[in-house]
Amino acid sequence: MTASPIVEGLFDPTTHTITYIVADPATGRAAVIDPVLDYDAASGRTGVGSLEAVLARVAERGWTLDRVLETHAHADHLTGAHEIKVRTGVPIGIGDRIGGVQKTFGDLFEATDVRPDGAAFDALYGDGDRFDLGELTVQVMHTPGHTPACVSYVIGDAVFVGDTLFMPDYGTARCDFPGGDARTLYRSIQRILNLPGETRVFVGHDYLPEGRGDYRWETTVADEKAHNIHVGGGRSEDDFTTMREARDATLKVPALLLPALQVNIRAGELPPAETSGQRFLKIPLNGL
Repeated sequence: MTASPIVEGLFDPTTHTITYIVADPATGRAAVIDPVLDYDAASGRTGVGSLEAVLARVAERGWTLDRVLETHAHADHLTGAHEIKVRTGVPIGIGDRIGGVQKTFGDLFEATDVRPDGAAFDALYGDGDRFDLGELTVQVMHTPGHTPACVSYVIGDAVFVGDTLFMPDYGTARCDFPGGDARTLYRSIQRILNLPGETRVFVGHDYLPEGRGDYRWETTVADEKAHNIHVGGGRSEDDFTTMREARDATLKVPALLLPALQVNIRAGELPPAETSGQRFLKIPLNGL
């Protein structure tokens, strides 16, 4: 019988991000996946309200936090991973291809402090790697396409897919970021859809498609395989690629891409302080 972790999702309405707390019911050992650092773009102010809600929930449930896991370097929110590490001492893990993303965006921001080798993170996970969460086993699945470094985490009867898949009525991730590729995404999604049909799928974001009024973030492999509007029903790789590339050509740059990536390639640590002690985010003009 496949183990079933306890999963709690905390929805951030500003960025439409779901932060997950995943716990082993036998031991109470827990992980946080894709935490959010609050950020107000107009004022440049950061906040920790979302993180404090996550940590309060862990404490309320009597769980012990073991680690923070990132599915990828996000382009739509600033990660709160570093702040959680500062407060709790737990390590931060991410896929082992993150160095390529750090190189691309480190160069864009001229971030000389960022080493393109993943050193900002504590653990780098390759495809097929496994580690324990209490009595549960976490299996890492490399699922590139949205970015070249995306991973999904299979934990018992649950899989956390980041931005690779969304709810069936919303579809799939964009592939027009550096290193993204629609064909690669399709093949990654097929790996997820080859998991047992009853596997619970937890998505990284939810947006409200026409006709739905409530936010959702849990579905199943069977539902995705049958009903996902982009890949369901046995849609072919060629058909998906044509659709995805045409759709991506119409999309705007995410509002927080530039602030988010220069923080997220540093595992959530803010850029180094200048001689005044003030920290700055850079906006490279005409750099994208």
